[in-house]
Amino acid sequence: MTTASVHRSYATDADLLERVLAPYKAHCKYVKSAVVTAGPELTSARCEFAIPESCYIDDTGHLNAVEVNIAYNQMMYYLVAKSVQEEALAGFENWTLDDFWRHQLPDILIARFTGSFRRPVNPRSFFGEMEFLSVTRRERGDGKPFLRAETSYRYWDADGGRCDGTATLAFVNVP
Repeated sequence: MTTASVHRSYATDADLLERVLAPYKAHCKYVKSAVVTAGPELTSARCEFAIPESCYIDDTGHLNAVEVNIAYNQMMYYLVAKSVQEEALAGFENWTLDDFWRHQLPDILIARFTGSFRRPVNPRSFFGEMEFLSVTRRERGDGKPFLRAETSYRYWDADGGRCDGTATLAFVNVP
């Protein structure tokens, strides 16, 4: 087996997770743990989530579209930060953690987000996974470069709840 074909796994970095979630209000920090796996074809994160109380609506009893999006953002931010830290994600080889912190909120955009709710997911305790399927460098109409990333995600719980989807990301003002 060559080094290029080895998958590396990174357990939750509590300090990094805390910094990634710093922009969120205390009651909106949903990621509790995250394991990042990096390999030659795939970089992914598997997370544990808990949403004790919705941040915007009375209790629906299930994970809803807004919470899916917030959980996705948090999982994605952690996956990118950890991948930058470990130099584990194609397209981000020249990024530093300082680059990530500078770009985290203003320059990482969700261009498209889709989701399918298969069975209700318990928001109090559930799991999620996302994968970077591809990252390509492109140019905007004005000639400025950006990174386009295709991702997939899924959530599930212990009772068979299930939700999945895809998201296209645009990383603008890239170094």
